[in-house]
Amino acid sequence: MRPLCFVLMPFGRKPASSGTSVDFDAVYGELIAPGIEAAAMEPLRADQELTGGIIHKPMFERLILCEFAVADLTTANANVFYELGLRHAVRPASTLLLFAEGAGQLPFDVALLRALPYRLDADGRPADTAQGREAIAARLRAARELATDSPVYQLVDGFPDIQRLKTDVFREQVKYRTETKARLAAARKQGAGALRAVEGSLGKLADQEAGVVIDLYLSYRAVKGWKDMVALVDKMSPPLARSVMVQEQLGLALNRDGRGEEAEQVLLGVLEKHGPSSETYGILGRVYKDRWEAVFKAGASALAVGLLDKAIGAYLKGFEADWRDAYPGINAVTLMELRDPPDPRRQDLIPVVSYAVERRIAAGKPDYWDFATQLELAVLGKQQAPASSALGRALAAVREKWEPETTARNLRLIREARERRGERIAWAIEVQHELESISGRNGS
Repeated sequence: MRPLCFVLMPFGRKPASSGTSVDFDAVYGELIAPGIEAAAMEPLRADQELTGGIIHKPMFERLILCEFAVADLTTANANVFYELGLRHAVRPASTLLLFAEGAGQLPFDVALLRALPYRLDADGRPADTAQGREAIAARLRAARELATDSPVYQLVDGFPDIQRLKTDVFREQVKYRTETKARLAAARKQGAGALRAVEGSLGKLADQEAGVVIDLYLSYRAVKGWKDMVALVDKMSPPLARSVMVQEQLGLALNRDGRGEEAEQVLLGVLEKHGPSSETYGILGRVYKDRWEAVFKAGASALAVGLLDKAIGAYLKGFEADWRDAYPGINAVTLMELRDPPDPRRQDLIPVVSYAVERRIAAGKPDYWDFATQLELAVLGKQQAPASSALGRALAAVREKWEPETTARNLRLIREARERRGERIAWAIEVQHELESISGRNGS
């Protein structure tokens, strides 16, 4: 699937300060769109009806979510400059600037930016189109490797120092129509069928607000509607479908639906495009962990060792990407306990994971995974009293039934590994069964 390139430019024929006029529809059709396509991208032009009125939500979403953008600054159109400012504020790179030579000077604030010129003929249409298309394509191909082209990110140190929202709390923080949010909340309690009924009432999802679509997406996750999640991605607007969060959760859903190889490719693609992330590596680690468990149960011991190490490596990379996120750290430690003999690196990593989760809890608004991490740490440390305390806090923070199911599985794996080594801790079995009862599963 080709990446989208959003085009910001005027429509129709517009006068320039030089006294000439520019045929922007010809510039788009003969120069910009073919140049984007030559870079193996898909052009997406702003809706014409938006140019004379208020920019509405879908426009903002495209500006923020499209991987690439081209902005034509010719005639210093106010809408284009507003849209470019928004783009530069939220995207560190992947925005190409163009202007027509001889059609007027660029304003001072953008005159020093690296903009690509193109030539016009006497009728205000693009000249030397073949050369111009290749220049656009070359710049866009180079933008794939560019760390930043936004002056905001280049000049303001540390911008933006904003902690990324975890998908687990997105639904609580996103703002959209209260009535739709209430319908989805009620449907989650009834199951996947009720959520499908809500989906059917929403009409074309590509035209819906991003908040509505993401809430529906995560609502399917809450009821373990993995196939529904996968199907929903194809119904989203392309910019939203290609966003990091949607692709990460697509990887999760594919893996839970038994399509681990597809999940792996989706997640590796996210990492290739967007770089290391605790969330992406955390989900990728789960893909490898599931593959390891299946192979281990089948008795393929040599392959199992290799897959277990691969899962540990993914979780470690996730923890190294963001030391504040204890989730991949605790999973790495847990899998190290499963090796035979246990991986000695876990002794050095456990204090770091403990500190990370303690700081998250101290910062306020801890969630289920914070307390579940403390619970796993206590079980790994064979500390019954801290485990009991963390279990109570975790159970009180459960939002979705699959959360305690995941923790129970980890505790089961720890128990089974220790039993193979001749260790048996009765109270740890009771903790596992308590989690399983909450998630609606029978104890093992």
